[in-house]
Amino acid sequence: MVNVLLCGCCGFMGRMICECASTYEDVNIVAGVDINDDGQRKFPVYKAIENVSAPVDVIIDFSHPSLLDGVLEFAEKHHVPAVLATTGLSEEQKRKIAKASENVPLFFTANMSIGINVISELVKNAVSVLGLDYDIEIVEKHHRRKLDAPSGTALMLADAAASVREVPSEYIYDRHSVRKPRSVNDIGISAVRGGTIVGEHDVIFAGEDEVITISHSAGSRKVFAVGAIRAALFISGKDNGLYDMSALIKESMK
Repeated sequence: MVNVLLCGCCGFMGRMICECASTYEDVNIVAGVDINDDGQRKFPVYKAIENVSAPVDVIIDFSHPSLLDGVLEFAEKHHVPAVLATTGLSEEQKRKIAKASENVPLFFTANMSIGINVISELVKNAVSVLGLDYDIEIVEKHHRRKLDAPSGTALMLADAAASVREVPSEYIYDRHSVRKPRSVNDIGISAVRGGTIVGEHDVIFAGEDEVITISHSAGSRKVFAVGAIRAALFISGKDNGLYDMSALIKESMK
């Protein structure tokens, strides 16, 4: 049994993880952290992670970027592996994660969906085959409440494409201000915010007389919750280091 500390337990994703975890025989959420306790959790909810006294095996963090330091400090102090699923982290925060992973197992990815991580590998394969003859544009769509733009997932897909291109890549977020023809180095990234869109990502390869699109659409937050739970099971008992969804997928294929 893996005992989980769930940070952000009363938020949208926290509630979804609670619902999904109840279907797993080997996962038990024993405590939560949230500044807004809705009084509906079946486990104790703490307002700050440093106050948690329950013994836990893994942290799942779906809270807020501002709370990352506390999560990392708790993980290192108690040597508890952590699944870091919060989006909108800065480059400095990502460096802190990499540094902390020297002392504790950490799982970090821009998107907890298994499917979107498969898409990332498909994008690499497509770029390797299509080369520079196809222009790359990424369009991401999310609900009106999402704060960061472009999404971490859109950047992850852009990074995947850039990692196998033959030329250095430049990410273009606003063509209105650029006012020039696109360069072979460009990877365009556009963000749409509206309604209750859970998450949609299209990677467009536009060539001469044809367009190839690789798409992913999340029908509900459940796909992210399931991914986070699988990540928690995966990282429990692992050695110190930084892990991502590609490592989980590879292990699942063995």
